[in-house]
Amino acid sequence: MDIKKLITEINQKQSFLCVGLDTDIERLPHHMPKTTESILDFNKAIIEATKDKAVSYKINTAFYEQYGADGWSIMEESLNAIPQNCFTIADAKRGDIGNTGKMYAKAFLQNMDFDSITVSPYMGRDSVEPFMEYGKVVIVLGLTSNPGSQDFQHLLVGEEKLYQDVIRKVAQWGTEENLMFVVGATQAERLTDIRSIVPNHFLLVPGVGKQGGSLADVATYGKNSHTGLLVNSSRGIIYASSNEDFAEAAGLEASKLQSEMASYL
Repeated sequence: MDIKKLITEINQKQSFLCVGLDTDIERLPHHMPKTTESILDFNKAIIEATKDKAVSYKINTAFYEQYGADGWSIMEESLNAIPQNCFTIADAKRGDIGNTGKMYAKAFLQNMDFDSITVSPYMGRDSVEPFMEYGKVVIVLGLTSNPGSQDFQHLLVGEEKLYQDVIRKVAQWGTEENLMFVVGATQAERLTDIRSIVPNHFLLVPGVGKQGGSLADVATYGKNSHTGLLVNSSRGIIYASSNEDFAEAAGLEASKLQSEMASYL
């Protein structure tokens, strides 16, 4: 799925919801055995319960890579369970130069066929460009929500902060069709500044819900003429219940977010 099709889905579903499949084996519902097979069953149930409300799914690859070959297989099968009318994100946070970057990109964007991948720009242009060779979307870390973001991202570089300089420069390496930026929901007050730099790019915004981000603030300060937002919720949806009704509860939480999103569109 490309950006144009994503915009169509947002308009049709009246939603800019991304569901994060950060599935932790220790947090599976009580009735499910703590096995890797259960992770796949859990993911499939979550996808089925939320697919009418979500326009995107984000798979945090670390939750699967930890299990070696079995984890990669579960990640791929989970990806295959996502409907084709939903935008898929490999939340892998890769970023390396030369052949190493190309191999990372090939793994996720060609062999596994994700629509996009998250990338760290710390090593500069030649650590981002290898991911842009597959005709997919590269989602670059811009401004994150974690406390450690203050260590580097807010440092002054001339007259602006480092995250602003990063977003400004990276935007020049691609287009609105092949670049997105990650902006944490708890940094919503910064969205006005970011929109002045990249008014038309999509922003992937994690941190709404359990992490304390406000959907209203994100929509107020971050929405553009074609919405331009993917707001991710992981724990607030997939762990809405730890009982046998977990999928139903996830669907209800997704529906609540979609209804609120519709009011902003």
